[in-house]
Amino acid sequence: MLRRIVAENGYDHRWSYAVVIVCSLLVSGATAFSAWVMAPMVNEIFYERRGDAIVWICAGFMGAFLVRGFAGYGQAIALATIGNNLVARYQKRIFDHLMKLGVDFFNDTRSGRLAAQMDENVGGIRDLLSLTLISITRDAVTLVGLVGLMVYQDPVLSLSSLLIGPPLIWAVVYITRRVRKINRESVLINSRLSGSVQEATQGIAIVKAFTMEDELARRIGIMADTAEQRSNKIARVSERLSPISDMLAGLAVTAVIAYSGYRALVLGQPPGAVFSFITALILAYDPARRLARMQVTMERALVNARMIYELLDLEPKQGDAPDAVEARITTGEVRFDNVTFGYSADMPVLRDLSFTAAAGKVTAIVGASGAGKSTLVALLQRFYDVDQGSIEVDGQDISKVTKRSLRQSIAYVSQAPYLFEGTIRDNIRYGRLSATDSEIEQAAKQAAADDFIRQQPQGYDTPVGENGATLSGGQRQRVSIARAIVRQAPILLLDEATSALDNEAEARVQEALTHVMEGRTTIVIAHRLSTVVNADRIIVLEEGRLAEEGTHATLMADPHSIYARFHRIQGKKGLGLVDDVKASQTSAQTPASRSRAKKTVRRSA
Repeated sequence: MLRRIVAENGYDHRWSYAVVIVCSLLVSGATAFSAWVMAPMVNEIFYERRGDAIVWICAGFMGAFLVRGFAGYGQAIALATIGNNLVARYQKRIFDHLMKLGVDFFNDTRSGRLAAQMDENVGGIRDLLSLTLISITRDAVTLVGLVGLMVYQDPVLSLSSLLIGPPLIWAVVYITRRVRKINRESVLINSRLSGSVQEATQGIAIVKAFTMEDELARRIGIMADTAEQRSNKIARVSERLSPISDMLAGLAVTAVIAYSGYRALVLGQPPGAVFSFITALILAYDPARRLARMQVTMERALVNARMIYELLDLEPKQGDAPDAVEARITTGEVRFDNVTFGYSADMPVLRDLSFTAAAGKVTAIVGASGAGKSTLVALLQRFYDVDQGSIEVDGQDISKVTKRSLRQSIAYVSQAPYLFEGTIRDNIRYGRLSATDSEIEQAAKQAAADDFIRQQPQGYDTPVGENGATLSGGQRQRVSIARAIVRQAPILLLDEATSALDNEAEARVQEALTHVMEGRTTIVIAHRLSTVVNADRIIVLEEGRLAEEGTHATLMADPHSIYARFHRIQGKKGLGLVDDVKASQTSAQTPASRSRAKKTVRRSA
């Protein structure tokens, strides 16, 4: 993992890393010099009482601390610059990769948890490189320098003090294994907690409408308690290294002082070398402890880094074919040929579906909830790939053209309008980034949105808030319709485009859409059958199959047709198709009526 991160980022930051290395070496050298100068200080000033040595020894001390201070500052600035760039780089890289993944990934992954996990994991890349660089260039070099000084001053004492190494290494390995096991759980729990908080704030209207405050507070409280327990456990395990290392270091220092005291008192050796040795030993304790803790701390960073790369290594399940070409769509004729598709292999949603949406005409798709209407639209945009059969646009198999070129030829209005952070003008311009202000305003007029937009505090430049929170549902829908209009695409997909509008607004938008649909291949999904009466072709789906097709007149001519029964139910309820229609049509579908429905299909064809 570390090799991969360095290979991907090391070259771009080579000069900054060079600055860090030089500064680290200066810090290490200044630290080792501070220990070495103790010997002449004790011997020359205190033992031999030479006053002339005070000046150069004090100057040496001052110089060492100045070098150490400025070098430490340069090192910190360089590491912060590298770390901040890495965070920004991986955030952009992750988002670019997410945009390449298919809709299926986002259906299986909670957006709030994904955002929280990204925010927490990206720091692992930065920490991993910083820890490695500091440990190698500062702590390791400092430790080597100080150990070298200790060996130079007294090889026997050095050997005895280094005996604490094996038990310290054993303690590090043991603790690292324990931390590795529980750290990933902690990251996942914290991401779940952050994601749940984000989702609760985004859905605050539903939370309050259904008085869910206490229940959500209870659930988030449980997650917060669990996260606290995991964090406490990590702290208890990782901090076990401190008493172990302190105890071992204390034994080493105590033994050195006792032995050196014996040599000074009994053997009469000068104390300078001993003081230098003890100073080096004490100074070596901090880098040795940091190196010991590095493996434990790095294990946390590695968990985060691995989770980032697990995401980056995900291959899109549905990419462009190796020989994919740019789609050349002019008229926009759409043809479904024996299409079978299911979100899971054993439960097909569409079964052997074949029909043609004529170029420049309006084709309406109707059917009960769960019949596969929205799935049909998703397949046309290649959010998913068909299991069997093919979909062609202007005679081109959409699986053999690039997704980007295909979708650039399609304007889409979903039944759940979504607006992005920014102004109303920005959200309409997302339909075509090159659109002028006049084109945006003309599209808003066609979508019956211009009047309410101009009544906003800042007109077209009014911020919409999170997911258009400052606008009503109908207003959001009209902005999304304007976004589709400004795209100027040959194919227009309307998935319940007027579902969020009141009757008056719906009438105005339908009138506007009538002009917009002229000359475009339009596929309309509607529960309100009144909106598809004038369609050139009506496709009736039942359990993912083509049940009937024809015009409104031909389908209504058979009072036993599914379409006619939908009309009667809507006439009684005054509503769009509801879930109980499916049960109604199933119970009423006798063998005789099924036969009549098939005849209707043949007559219409």
